[in-house]
Amino acid sequence: MEFSLTLLNIVAMFLAMVALAVVPDSSTITVVARSMSSGIKHALIIIAGIAAGDYIFIIIAIYGLASLAGTMGAYFEVIKYLAGGYLIVLGGLLWKSKPQQVELKDITEVSWLSNFLTGFFITLGDPKAIIFYMSFLNAFLDVKKATVFDTMTIMLLVTIVLFGVKLGYAYMGVKAKLLFDSQTAKQRINIFAGSVMMVTGFYLIIKI
Repeated sequence: MEFSLTLLNIVAMFLAMVALAVVPDSSTITVVARSMSSGIKHALIIIAGIAAGDYIFIIIAIYGLASLAGTMGAYFEVIKYLAGGYLIVLGGLLWKSKPQQVELKDITEVSWLSNFLTGFFITLGDPKAIIFYMSFLNAFLDVKKATVFDTMTIMLLVTIVLFGVKLGYAYMGVKAKLLFDSQTAKQRINIFAGSVMMVTGFYLIIKI
């Protein structure tokens, strides 16, 4: 098995993913609502759908970047600067953003397939995610040397983080709703995650 990812990069990527995953978003709200209305098993299926959508974005990001690197040659460094700048801007916006009030609405009972597709299309419904993955992965992975095992490792990390964080919210149930309602808590989470994103962006620029 050949890897271009180092152990240090894997650990750093995992910690960054966790920090970003704790920010409550539409997928988190859906998972918690499903858990409260139908139980953990249904929430698990939604998370599986979310992960499947992320897998598609990861594959596009890694091999799309590899193709760009091969085509652009030395000019590919410009892409890295843009990616770093993009992460810094996103982090800054998250840092300054005002937490939005969210509501956990009742969800009609549906099949497991419907649950899976709900999670899947929540992910695919955000086209900015592919840009984020292209920027984020650039900080930890040399896409020109990326292997199948690197891709599988990243997918495994995403799976662990998604199921770990979102299941945590699902198990919290009502307590998670109280967290979503707390403007102070959400502001602190946004500042923390935004800081991680900005540090990742600066790291990407500095290491070029």
